[in-house]
Amino acid sequence: MFDALVKINCHSSNKTLRKVAGNLLEKFYCCEINCAEMDESVLFAHHARGCTIVAAKICENVVIYQNVTVGSNLRFNKTSNEWENLGNPIIGKSAIIGDGAKILGPVIVGESSVVAAGAIVTKDVPANSIAYGINQFRPKDSNCDLIFSSAMPDHGEIMAANSRLVAKFNEDNMARANRA
Repeated sequence: MFDALVKINCHSSNKTLRKVAGNLLEKFYCCEINCAEMDESVLFAHHARGCTIVAAKICENVVIYQNVTVGSNLRFNKTSNEWENLGNPIIGKSAIIGDGAKILGPVIVGESSVVAAGAIVTKDVPANSIAYGINQFRPKDSNCDLIFSSAMPDHGEIMAANSRLVAKFNEDNMARANRA
């Protein structure tokens, strides 16, 4: 149902259907998706839960995780009596936006870049970069995929890794308790 609602909300020429789909996305998935232009290949992990996406353009093969905000960063200058920072972000081809990231204002996230979980971006991100922290960028390692890859691990691999982590945690806690 989520994918169908996104398709209607973002790509239908019928304003009424778009409005109904947008309201249902907000009601059932706690997300708002409102883009001037968005490619149909854009993927939303976890049904875009908690996302507010208001972009000028989102290009093909972008992946957006949960609790992401993409939107304006405008302000009204009382001295000049004008709006500043007018416009919304553009997310370039094959970019990945991690959990809880914030991309605000008339900025461009370059092609194949990764915006790390929790990052705050108010400046352009160069192509093939990692954005992290507050407006921090570095080149991306071309030998690694971060956060998302078409060759994602299967559920069994994830559960096995979690079991090993829990066992290590329990072992460390037991060792600490024995020393006390």
